Formats: sequence, C-alpha cells, structure tokens
Amino acid sequence: MNTAKERLLKIIDEIPEQEVDIILDFAEYLKEKKERSLSKDLTKASETSLDFWNNEIDDEVWNDI
Repeated sequence: MNTAKERLLKIIDEIPEQEVDIILDFAEYLKEKKERSLSKDLTKASETSLDFWNNEIDDEVWNDI
C-alpha cells in the first residue's frame, strides 16, 4: 500500500506546474508553522530555566564576586 507521501508525490507528478506551486506554498507554510512552534517551545523552556537562577540568595552571592 502507498504511503501518504507516495500518494502526494504521484498527485504532484500528475498536475500542472502552476498547481504544484500552490502545493509548495502550503507545504512551506506548514513547515514554517512547525518551526515557529518549536521556537516558541524553546523560548518557554529557556525562560523556565532562567527563573531558577533569578532568586535573592544567588543575587547576594554574585554581588560579592
């Protein structure tokens, strides 16, 4: 049985070039959406780890160095 990717490639082979551009635009949109989501997740993770270091005890210790 054909995978979804194989079926998509077959459809792309069968349609006119100008319609392939539409599929390409949509695929690039999906890729960017995924990358933005990953970037947002990484930003949240880094903010959480920064909170660990933002406390009065560490601030006092580092002020004396």
